[in-house]
Amino acid sequence: MNIEYSYKQPKSLLNKGTGFLTGYSHSLNPYTGCSFGCSYCYVRRMPVSLFRGKDWGSWVDIKQGAAAVLRKELLRARSKGPVTIFMSSSTDPYQPIEHKERITRSLLEVMVEQPPDFLLIQTRSPLVRRDIDLFLQLGDKVRISMTIETDLEPIRKHFSPDAPPIQARLKTLQLLSEAGVSTQAAIAPILPSSEEFPHKLRPLVDRICIDDYFMGDGSSGKRSRQLGIHQWYEQLGLEEWHDPSAYKLVQERMKQVFSEDQIFISQKGFEP
Repeated sequence: MNIEYSYKQPKSLLNKGTGFLTGYSHSLNPYTGCSFGCSYCYVRRMPVSLFRGKDWGSWVDIKQGAAAVLRKELLRARSKGPVTIFMSSSTDPYQPIEHKERITRSLLEVMVEQPPDFLLIQTRSPLVRRDIDLFLQLGDKVRISMTIETDLEPIRKHFSPDAPPIQARLKTLQLLSEAGVSTQAAIAPILPSSEEFPHKLRPLVDRICIDDYFMGDGSSGKRSRQLGIHQWYEQLGLEEWHDPSAYKLVQERMKQVFSEDQIFISQKGFEP
């Protein structure tokens, strides 16, 4: 798919943490739009996508000069109390255009200068490994949450053909972990996976977050129903994986190799 890129001059970057992100003082999105365009992305049913009038995944706005805006906003926010940031809630901060534009890296450089109390980076991109130098400077103030919804590459290709391969994400978790960066695997949303999945994750992370459409799309599954997500499971004959109880199967499998205090469900796993 050809992606339409536009440059925008943001007036602000830090948004108040609300709803699913009430555990954070702010959310931060370096881009608007996301070229990974995953089939199940709840943002497809949010105003940012609906009012655009173009397919989600076909356009991205690049927030030019974002670092200067953040520098001012961070200073103001930190004067009012603790600053905890979730990056990102409606875009991947390491989608392909970040290779060239480096907006996310510029924001991290500002945060190294003026550290927030905590920063969670949510991504599914191996590009995150590029910024290990900055994560190490942030120390225990940062955690990288890598989306790994399944360990089965054919399943990944069915649901999110434009997202990075699973093996590349696992390798990235290994590199982050070896460098001493705090990491977690976000099995979110749950896609069909194998019994070997927990064993593949065990050497790489100390935390697992499990989430599904019913808990995690911010509308009790309403947005996902509007997207017709169940049809994607029906095409594979795996409808049982699209069920409010499916997360319990993954949870039980994870308990074989992770302790209970390392396994988090839905919102709890994304909190600071």
